[in-house]
Amino acid sequence: MQGLKLVIGDKAFSTWSLRPWLVLKHCDAAFEEKVIFLDQPTTAAEIAEHSPAGKVPVLIVDGVAIWDSLAISLWCAEHWPRAGLWPEDAEARARAYSVTCEMHSAFMALRSECGMGPDHLMVGAPGPAMAPSAALSKDIRRLVEMWRDCRDRWGGEGPYLFGRWSIADAFFTPVAARVRHYQLDLAAHGDNGTAAAYCAALLTQEDFLEWEAAGLAEVG
Repeated sequence: MQGLKLVIGDKAFSTWSLRPWLVLKHCDAAFEEKVIFLDQPTTAAEIAEHSPAGKVPVLIVDGVAIWDSLAISLWCAEHWPRAGLWPEDAEARARAYSVTCEMHSAFMALRSECGMGPDHLMVGAPGPAMAPSAALSKDIRRLVEMWRDCRDRWGGEGPYLFGRWSIADAFFTPVAARVRHYQLDLAAHGDNGTAAAYCAALLTQEDFLEWEAAGLAEVG
């Protein structure tokens, strides 16, 4: 490969951009980073120069575009097999596929009610606590159930969902940021401390802290 360029949105609140950025960092990949600030008059035109879908993130590989955070992550798993982006155990790997894809396509109440944007940052101190709707409570209960189950079954080797860090953790890191920002009460939704500890592990992971520092600099 001659070169990689990852085109992303603002680090302060571009949740989709964070996911493949974390994956590439875990692979120790050498890549150029291009940040396009969202919600600006020139945003759409700038993104269109790089992404056929008109959205970020997009990874440019030797001039060829790969868009969508999951597609980029799958490409990385194929090209860096030694990075261990999926669990080695077959059953755990199948579950990791499932929860990653569920996160990618579901949890609409969480996305709409706990959005990230200029007034609701993914980085920094928590915002005001919110009272979740019935739909959001259902999403939170599902997350807690999912996280507890994976941690109980496969989390023995480390603090992440399947012990060692995986693509699944990249996809849930922005969710942990939402939990922090909106001060969502996991205990009220079935958590025994496992889900809260998992969120804390994601938000203190070295690469996320680097992302967070850059995001704070953007808005500072």
